[in-house]
Amino acid sequence: MDTVIQADLIELKAKLFRGLADASRLRVLEALWAEPLTVSAIVAATQLSQSNVSNHLSCLHDCGLVARQQQGRFVYYRLSDPRVGELIGLAASLLADVAHGVYACTRYPSEANQ
Repeated sequence: MDTVIQADLIELKAKLFRGLADASRLRVLEALWAEPLTVSAIVAATQLSQSNVSNHLSCLHDCGLVARQQQGRFVYYRLSDPRVGELIGLAASLLADVAHGVYACTRYPSEANQ
């Protein structure tokens, strides 16, 4: 693979992971992992404010990670691709094995410690 193309792909992957690095967006994605939900159901599941959920859903939709579908007067949100859920599941599986190291890592502070 051409090194310029490979570098562009690495930058794009980094951008994807930066988008997933927000705890609120991850909460929204985890809520949608099981089933499509309305904004109010996501608010209840995540304990985030309605405006916060709406902003994150807009971001996730613009990035292609979440899809929406109108059903009557409600809009249901879902993961746009099963691989988004797989990625979240893989992260949980990996974290089960490396949680101690991630917890102890001082180079990437958690949002609570910033």
